[in-house]
Amino acid sequence: MAINTILLDLSVDALKIIEKTALLLTIQEVLSKFIPDLKETNSMSFGGGGFLCTYTAARDSFITVRGFPQGLVSINVEYYREDGDESLLPFEKSRGLESQMRFALTSPRSKLFPPVRRGARFDVYLNSSDERILEYDIDAVLFEEQSPYQKVQIVHSKSLGNLLVLDELQNLSERDLIYTETLMQRGKEDYSDKEIVILGGGDGALLYELLKEKPKFVTMLELDEVVLRACREHLRGCCGDCLDQLEGPNYKIVVDDCVKSLDTMIAEGKTVDYVFGDLTDIPVSTSPQGEVWDFIRLILNKAMQVLKPTGKYMTHGNGASSPASLAMYEDQLNNLKIPVQFTTDRAFIPSFLEDWVFYQVWPKQVN
Repeated sequence: MAINTILLDLSVDALKIIEKTALLLTIQEVLSKFIPDLKETNSMSFGGGGFLCTYTAARDSFITVRGFPQGLVSINVEYYREDGDESLLPFEKSRGLESQMRFALTSPRSKLFPPVRRGARFDVYLNSSDERILEYDIDAVLFEEQSPYQKVQIVHSKSLGNLLVLDELQNLSERDLIYTETLMQRGKEDYSDKEIVILGGGDGALLYELLKEKPKFVTMLELDEVVLRACREHLRGCCGDCLDQLEGPNYKIVVDDCVKSLDTMIAEGKTVDYVFGDLTDIPVSTSPQGEVWDFIRLILNKAMQVLKPTGKYMTHGNGASSPASLAMYEDQLNNLKIPVQFTTDRAFIPSFLEDWVFYQVWPKQVN
């Protein structure tokens, strides 16, 4: 079940908006050919020009027609549809509506948007890093549970396989090996016989790939047991069997707050070769203020304290389409308690449908 919304925008001569009667009669005539039982329910004009008219029609559909004094007309059709019900306006019929409406209004430009399905059993709409709407071919929800920290879902996509979604944000799919390989800079960094700490990483993908590199030991600090359980059951294409046991010959998964574990390492004077920050993304915000930015600064400063002088902090940033947030993050890097240097890399991530930026950070060497 879902609410289906069809959106149609047209450009018209602005004079037609002012002299709205003929325009509305034409719009109603065309709409009636495609949507039976069309009845006007309300009409109003705006002081600055323009109008809004509403209609009801077959299958309890509701239509709004808005005229803007600049010469724009929007037509929104909204109706409820049960699974298996025939669409009120299938795509080809919607295209016919657009074509006839454009011809009748002598519109030089028009745009029909595909039906937006709202309130369905599973959501097929997620956002890009710069808040564009992305539609996915999700056809099933395999796991859904509210943990003490976040909403955890594993959904199935026909093109991406199983996909981890946390608080309505796509995190990792079975087609996203490029994400993990770019994060760890595979082929550019040597992890053999190295000591490594992963902050977060509950999907298990980074741990699974790092273990292939024969490290001395990997400690993974993940707060959310629900994420571990969900990925162990439904994201094995990414994590293999490394989440089946919390301990192995050269790794250990600690289910706890990573800040507490970092504090213990600092107090004991323990240092490692690599720290991976596989936690929250860089926020898209107007300034580096707020709880998430405070957490990012906290993690960066603590991570630098547990790195060996030759060690590196590896982390993901955000989408390349959010340069302002990336610049704010780099400002934070330039103002850490321990001076650092950094490089970046980027890769197109299938489940994000965009380029993602990754950071490699290390303590600045004192000459």
